[in-house]
Amino acid sequence: MAFEFITQALRTQASSSLLRTRAISHGVINFCANDYLGLSTHPDVIEAWQRGANEYGVGSGGSALVSGYSHAHAALEEKLAEITGYESSLLFNSGYSANQALIKALLNKNDLLVQDKLNHASLIEAGMYSPATMKRFKHNDSVHLAQILEQYRAAHTNSLVVTEGVFSMDGDMADLQSVSQQCKVHDSWLLVDDAHGFGVLPQGQNSLNQHGLLARDVDLYMATFGKAVGVSGAFVSASKDVIDYLVNFSKPYIYSTAMPGAMALCIDKALTIMMTETWRVTHLNQLIGYFKQQCFLRNIALMPSDTAIQPLLIGDASKAMHISQLLAVHGLLVKAIRPPTVPVGTSRLRITLSANHSIADIDLLLTHLKDALDNNSYHYPNNYSYSNRDHNLDNSEDSRRNAAGGKHD
Repeated sequence: MAFEFITQALRTQASSSLLRTRAISHGVINFCANDYLGLSTHPDVIEAWQRGANEYGVGSGGSALVSGYSHAHAALEEKLAEITGYESSLLFNSGYSANQALIKALLNKNDLLVQDKLNHASLIEAGMYSPATMKRFKHNDSVHLAQILEQYRAAHTNSLVVTEGVFSMDGDMADLQSVSQQCKVHDSWLLVDDAHGFGVLPQGQNSLNQHGLLARDVDLYMATFGKAVGVSGAFVSASKDVIDYLVNFSKPYIYSTAMPGAMALCIDKALTIMMTETWRVTHLNQLIGYFKQQCFLRNIALMPSDTAIQPLLIGDASKAMHISQLLAVHGLLVKAIRPPTVPVGTSRLRITLSANHSIADIDLLLTHLKDALDNNSYHYPNNYSYSNRDHNLDNSEDSRRNAAGGKHD
């Protein structure tokens, strides 16, 4: 029978406690959303969406180069360039699309792509299917990055280094100062995916500001609107020439229906609130500090993170699922993250905090989390160290890389 692999793949997933399902959650305290500043339910953001729908309709009607580009899009791109300090910005429908667009448009077979091993799937997949030579450096290891650039840079026409600002599954921050320095030394461009850093970090609200960098230190900056901004979509900020090049040569941009003008207007309002209601970032970071302190007092060993992403490593996928289900019984939504999203043996609870949370919400979570861990005889995994986590790659990733037929490590 044709396509028999579908049923077998689903059975394998289920038997390994890795089957993904969707559930409608209502009336729960959400500790797994990326709505870090709580803007998705802000009344002014909702009003802006409604006003935008009245003015522009609920769709855009075409690609940006045909009929889908409006005053709302132009104003939003100008605002994003001003906020990030770049010459220009360009809107995309998702961070996945933006990342794929950049790598596809900028790199050819004579080029070098160097990525952090824990980069998002959108970046790794784009690299695997790129004609460029892709190498990956140990997570957050600028010394290993330097070694790769020293070995391979001279043999390639162009070189692009890619890292996340805040890593989505671990919650730790990249050492952008060191990475940027290595890029300058080795004549390489730097792309920072700041999906989980934009708008939420205490020193200036993004990863560049957090590490004392300016736009001139990072050639390409990508961030999304589905996290701190609370809406949907993404953008790329860069020089005017780079943005004009993407407009002319990026297929994901050229051949995609533009985001609705109403959404652009809504995002614009959310950005204004993000920049003016600074108490949200302050409150969020106070909650982060409180949560970490209380976990320490309860002997709950979190992975090292100072961001809104606070992962609790469980190890076993079925145990992670069971603890997540126990929390759900008490109206607490904390999803288990399992392979292949994270390496085998590193399943975890990915706890995310929001400015909408209160101390009482966190206390409730901690009470039931501690009970769930104790009742499951939880022990911190001994066979997993943070120093080698980037080596624990899922075999399916290697298979996809080989299938792509590219020149990759």
